[in-house]
Amino acid sequence: MIAVVLIAVVLALVVKNKPKDPGISGKKSLKVDVSEFADNIFITPSQLHEKLDNRELVILDASHPKGYAAGHIPGAISIGFKGLCDCNGKPGDKEWGTVLPKEKLTQKLESLGIDNTKLVVAYSDIFKGPGAGGRAVWQLKMAGFENVRLLYGGLELWKKSGYAISTTPALPVPATGLTLKDYDESFRANQRYIHDHLDTLKLVDVRSLKEYTGADTSRGEARGGHIQGSQWLEWKTLLNEDASVKSVQEIKELMAGVGILPTDDFVLY
Repeated sequence: MIAVVLIAVVLALVVKNKPKDPGISGKKSLKVDVSEFADNIFITPSQLHEKLDNRELVILDASHPKGYAAGHIPGAISIGFKGLCDCNGKPGDKEWGTVLPKEKLTQKLESLGIDNTKLVVAYSDIFKGPGAGGRAVWQLKMAGFENVRLLYGGLELWKKSGYAISTTPALPVPATGLTLKDYDESFRANQRYIHDHLDTLKLVDVRSLKEYTGADTSRGEARGGHIQGSQWLEWKTLLNEDASVKSVQEIKELMAGVGILPTDDFVLY
């Protein structure tokens, strides 16, 4: 399956000025069960909270820097939406916004304190992100980094679970020796692949309705509208109001509503 997953995840790293005991705000922690989801993609707020003092943990905050400054998970390092991307030039330029080349991604991750021994957890303030934590996880998975998790429900569910947030920036301690695999190209589809398979490929446009119809071109699109034949299913539809992910059965039903079954090859954009 060729699909872009809206989930985030990062490796653990040693950070300076990390609070010894972030504590909780006094609310009762929510019980969250993610066992129905495959591939160990998620870590729950309670599971992450238990690991906060682990020196082998690196937490990546993919929210907007202003959001990070307003409050983040204690010890989390700010990378923003574009932190692992090649963004030379401007939107619409060839290769703009794609994952950094392997050598540069290795250097970037090492600068964040990540090596092959770390657990990386990525997250964002999902509805404001949007979904940038998932993007980071997808990029790391494509590079063969398996010890990475997306925080279930992101910052929204973390706060609803009663856990503390911090306004103290975390400073990474650079690592060395990280080894990444050659990129698994089944994780992405480029423009030529889409064009050459328009007659057989199933496409899902996960942007807003105004972007899908062409009424909104505020994000640098050369032309408004959507790829020929694509169906519309906004990314927010797969989430509950508290930013948690809907059940596997609900997601299957939503995807079936736009003509896609679990056995189909499809591309999200």
